[in-house]
Amino acid sequence: MKEVINNREYEDSLVKQGIKYIAGVDEVGRGPLVGPVVTACVILPENYTLDGLTDSKKLSIKKREMYFDIIMKDALSVSIGIKDEKVIDDINIYEATKLAMLEAINNSKIKPEHVLIDAMKLEDLTIPSTSIIKGDLKSITIAAASVIAKVTRDRMLIELDKKYPEYGFAKNAGYGTKQHIEAIEKYGIIDEHRKTFKPVSEHLNHFYKK
Repeated sequence: MKEVINNREYEDSLVKQGIKYIAGVDEVGRGPLVGPVVTACVILPENYTLDGLTDSKKLSIKKREMYFDIIMKDALSVSIGIKDEKVIDDINIYEATKLAMLEAINNSKIKPEHVLIDAMKLEDLTIPSTSIIKGDLKSITIAAASVIAKVTRDRMLIELDKKYPEYGFAKNAGYGTKQHIEAIEKYGIIDEHRKTFKPVSEHLNHFYKK
C-alpha cells in the first residue's frame, strides 16, 4: 500500500488566510565539487495532494522521475533558477543559492502570494515568505520543488558525465566520492569544477582536463 504523507500543514494554514498561490522553493547542489546549484519554485493547485511525495533525497531515482513527471503535469507553475560554478566561486555557495532561489521565484509564470522556503531566508524577497527547517519533509510544495530541482540537476550531471566519464558524475552527482577524488588526482580539474571547494582548490596547480 502506497505511503500517505501528511505534509500540508503550512499550506492549509495559508489557504485559511485566503492565500491561493503558494510557492515552494528548494535547492539542490550546495555540497558537490562540480556544476551549478539548481533551485526550483513550484506552485501547486489548491488543496493538492500527492501520496508519498517527500524530500527528494529520500526517494529512489525511479520515484523521483515519476513524481517529476506528475508535478510537471499538475503544477500551476514550475520555474528554475541556476547559478553556475563561476558565480559560486565568485560570491560563495550560500549567496549563489539565494540568488538562484530569487531567480526561480522571479521566473514563475504566476506571482506567488506567499513563498515557503526550505531552511533559507531570502532578505531581498518582497513577497511574504516562511523559512521552514527540513521544509522538504514538512511541506508538499517544498517537496515538489525538491524533486524538480534534484531531477533537473541530476540530468545536467548525466550530460556532463558523457563528456567526462572518468569522474563518475552520473552516479555521484558531482559530490566528492572516492572515484571523483581519485579522478581529480589522476586527470586534474575541469572548467565545471568549483575552484574554491576542497579538494578542488588543492589541485589548482594540477593540469586541467581538456
